[in-house]
Amino acid sequence: MRATTHTLSANDDAAPVDMLAALFEARGWPFKAESKEEIAGEIQGSWAKYQLRAIWRAEDNVLQLLCLPDVRVAKEKRSAAVELLALVNEQIWLGHFDVWSKGGVLVYRNGAMLGSDGMLSLDQAQALVETAVEECDRFYPAFQFVLWGDKSPDDALESALVDTSGEA
Repeated sequence: MRATTHTLSANDDAAPVDMLAALFEARGWPFKAESKEEIAGEIQGSWAKYQLRAIWRAEDNVLQLLCLPDVRVAKEKRSAAVELLALVNEQIWLGHFDVWSKGGVLVYRNGAMLGSDGMLSLDQAQALVETAVEECDRFYPAFQFVLWGDKSPDDALESALVDTSGEA
């Protein structure tokens, strides 16, 4: 956890890494600001702990948010996982899932173009993080079904997207 305290209000805009640090601190999520351009943290989702990493590219005013659900795709499952990725990505409006070629790690990625001032609002920061966690939570079961349950990608996605009616 970072030692400094970030005091930003809901009306403030800040440099992207500073705003994300303030958000993580306010929520009590562990994080480390790696540099002025990068921050890494951890968030508990519904299914697993997710590693979050945000990288700021000032020359393009782009903030890339990565969410890693700690899922590795074995070589023998790569074909089915890639087929599932295509089906999953059709369901997503913001961001996308990938499997990194080195290490076979599943990752959700979302790039946000910020305005010419390069500032991030609290609302934007919350939306980016919440969207990443929600998408990982939504599709985590589908990846589990393919990688460990030997379901077909179509069946896995269908099973994962079943909406429950009512609450348990």
